[in-house]
Amino acid sequence: MTERTVTLPTRDHGDVTLPCPSWCAGHADHRPYNYRADILHQGPDVTLTFRGHHIADASLVQSPFTETDVPELSSRTPGVSVSIIGRTLDPAGLYSLAASLDGYADQLRDTADQLSTILAGGGQ
Repeated sequence: MTERTVTLPTRDHGDVTLPCPSWCAGHADHRPYNYRADILHQGPDVTLTFRGHHIADASLVQSPFTETDVPELSSRTPGVSVSIIGRTLDPAGLYSLAASLDGYADQLRDTADQLSTILAGGGQ
């Protein structure tokens, strides 16, 4: 398998050539006035829509030249950026978010049941 590389112009380091992970969707939004630390590998979005409305999305991300390794700000270590919470998560954090969303879905179903009862005249 041939390693894929990309060369991106930067304001502070000129042209930067780096390996591009297989999951990276490309760098169409990179601009030559970006700094090297702004280089971001991003995978395709996993999108949540409801009745045609965009609710949230998530995607694999990695900032190979970032000057911080704080996951919430993106880091050299790949993570998943989740728009609904504005954070980048590791696998454990992503599983925790999914569990919270499962719990929320259960609460929504309970509320729908309650509304159905109210609308049927069975409660106020």
